[in-house]
Amino acid sequence: MQKWEYATAPLIDHALQEILNNWGDEGFELVTVVDMVAYFKRPKA
Repeated sequence: MQKWEYATAPLIDHALQEILNNWGDEGFELVTVVDMVAYFKRPKA
């Protein structure tokens, strides 16, 4: 069974792309955004 690791990050209007790209470079996939907070997941090693 696949296990997941999760993370959250506040989003800042003037740096959205940079924030999302940084998390993506770390292997995280964006799941959703709620009230300017991004929720990410990635497979656990």
